[in-house]
Amino acid sequence: MAATENFTAEERAAMKERAAEMRASRKKPGKDLEPEVLAKIAELPPEDRAMAERLHALIREAAPELTPRMWYGQPAYARDGKVVVFFQPATKFQTRYSTLGFSEDARLDDGAMWPTAWALTSLGDAELDAIARLVTRAAG
Repeated sequence: MAATENFTAEERAAMKERAAEMRASRKKPGKDLEPEVLAKIAELPPEDRAMAERLHALIREAAPELTPRMWYGQPAYARDGKVVVFFQPATKFQTRYSTLGFSEDARLDDGAMWPTAWALTSLGDAELDAIARLVTRAAG
């Protein structure tokens, strides 16, 4: 069995996107990637796009020190070149919810166990407030 048979088409596409992102970053280190992030968000289906737009604005406000970038074809926000938080649209892997995730570089540690990803089906004021607090803490 070929190695690619172990991955879905969506997973293979994400890996190809990541490889392209890495090649591009080597060619133009330090380039402002916010226009690429906004363009990717604009390509999303309406429901995912609305959520991604709200999250982008919230993350930029709550943690302006994080820089927008692409990560596996998903909008992400980094500190010192390392992804801290990312948004995975539901349509990325054909799931029933979008995901707001935090990498190991996020400063969310809380004892011996803490969550690193949240399922999102909609964004109301309570969710936005909680996300703003998480992002601020993660960027810490």
